[in-house]
Amino acid sequence: MLFIGFGVTLTAQDTSPENWFNLDPKTDNVPGVSTEKMYQELLGGRESETVIVAVIDSGVDPDHEDLKDVMWVNEDEIPGNGIDDDNNGYIDDIHGWNFIGGKDGKNITHESLEIARLVAKYQKIYDGVDANSLSKKQRVEYDAYQTMKEEFEEKKNSVMGQAAGVMQFAEGIKMLTEHFGKSPSLAELKALDGDETLKTVGQQVAGILEGQGVTFDELKENIEGAKSYFDGQLNYYYNVDFDPRAEVVGDNYDDPYERDYGNNDIQGPDAGHGTHVAGIIAAARGNDVGIMGVADNVRIMSVRAVPDGDERDKDVANAIIYAVDNGASIINMSFGKSYVWNKKVVDQAVKYAMKNDVLLVHAAGNDGKNTDVANNFPHDAFAKRGLFGPKMASNWIEVGALTYRGGADAPAGFSNYGKDNVDVFAPGYQILSTTPDQGYDKYSGTSMAAPVTAGVAAVLRSYFPELTAEQVKEIIEGSIIPQTQKVKQPGSGDLVPFSDLCKTGGVVNSYQAVQKAKKTKGKKKIKKKKKAKVAVP
Repeated sequence: MLFIGFGVTLTAQDTSPENWFNLDPKTDNVPGVSTEKMYQELLGGRESETVIVAVIDSGVDPDHEDLKDVMWVNEDEIPGNGIDDDNNGYIDDIHGWNFIGGKDGKNITHESLEIARLVAKYQKIYDGVDANSLSKKQRVEYDAYQTMKEEFEEKKNSVMGQAAGVMQFAEGIKMLTEHFGKSPSLAELKALDGDETLKTVGQQVAGILEGQGVTFDELKENIEGAKSYFDGQLNYYYNVDFDPRAEVVGDNYDDPYERDYGNNDIQGPDAGHGTHVAGIIAAARGNDVGIMGVADNVRIMSVRAVPDGDERDKDVANAIIYAVDNGASIINMSFGKSYVWNKKVVDQAVKYAMKNDVLLVHAAGNDGKNTDVANNFPHDAFAKRGLFGPKMASNWIEVGALTYRGGADAPAGFSNYGKDNVDVFAPGYQILSTTPDQGYDKYSGTSMAAPVTAGVAAVLRSYFPELTAEQVKEIIEGSIIPQTQKVKQPGSGDLVPFSDLCKTGGVVNSYQAVQKAKKTKGKKKIKKKKKAKVAVP
């Protein structure tokens, strides 16, 4: 699932400073990553190499004014001729590939949650079955299914209750609009008299307008957004009968190693999230339009694999492999989920990236939970480790989200955290970046913190090309700005040391990372094949 905060209400007091994620903690008094200071003081006159950053996401608008000049172009492919010119298995993959589309040009927009897909799978096997008749292995699976089904029903019922509340409130908004014949002002709502039901609704709405500092029309728009959100939750996320895969993609989903499916529509029907992520990493600097991304010499490869709903492991694995095979040095992954269908296939892709010296930057998630004890997939721990094989991915950085406020409010309240499983925090609240059709907007989420970090990694790989992915990870984590104050723990609000929230206890900083990189002796990079000739088993 895409990691973007939902329902963040902006007030006058909550308006973030312009470009804050690139600013400096000391000079600008906001906890940005010091990008501008880095370029001004440390990198002047130093040569850089162009690096490719793959964005595995919902899609990227390649024609955006701030991205069109930084999109990766597959020079071995002739556009629009319907031929796989470079023999990499993908026809006309000019800017990347779309693993959630079909050969006829169709695209998946919505998906169910992984827990819904698992419930749908196991209910066909175990509903109505006598548990005492099952083998030991089946009984383990059966018991896991019972727990999963209980959680699923509990969450679905909660969503249904919230949806009913939103619908009831929407009816109240409609009632007030019809009564006044327009959108009423705060004063009109306060002065409302007569019908007790109407008066009660008016008082409730007036209280919200005053408390949140919004207008009636803004509240009305928020309610419409909430209605759409809960419609999606019930129609897609928690709908065990919803499965667009076969009709749209047409692959053999039971074959996790199938590669030749999808299409070359790297934007797709809803590229807001992916375009925003891409802009944070690489929106063109010095073009006098829009915003400035963190990195100044990169190309964005769009690999579409994440719908509105939970991504599928087969697609994630193929997206990683595609990015590696086509020259990406860094892969940004601003998505995740609580359940997994096939961890083995994703683990193999992560190991493939590790073998080929590709850095993976992953968003920690937006549930305000401790991922040391709660599942969040994908992650850097391998399920089957073997006697001598690696236990963890050494090319993986897990990123939590920071606000611009500092102090006790430094961590974003929605951000996942983990003393062991989250590595660093980075700006991820009210981040202004690119959106489709020449747009710009502020999004919040660990989805935004990951590309800030990926951008810093891209600077290091560009200006210090002798560094390996593992060294870049070590430099980023070893050059953080420590957060020594106690902060509000996401989810609970309890005051805890920042070191309880992530392994390093600090925030990514590009200035300090470049300083450290200058003192680091690079290791010989593993030579990567541009195109894979043999599929990863």
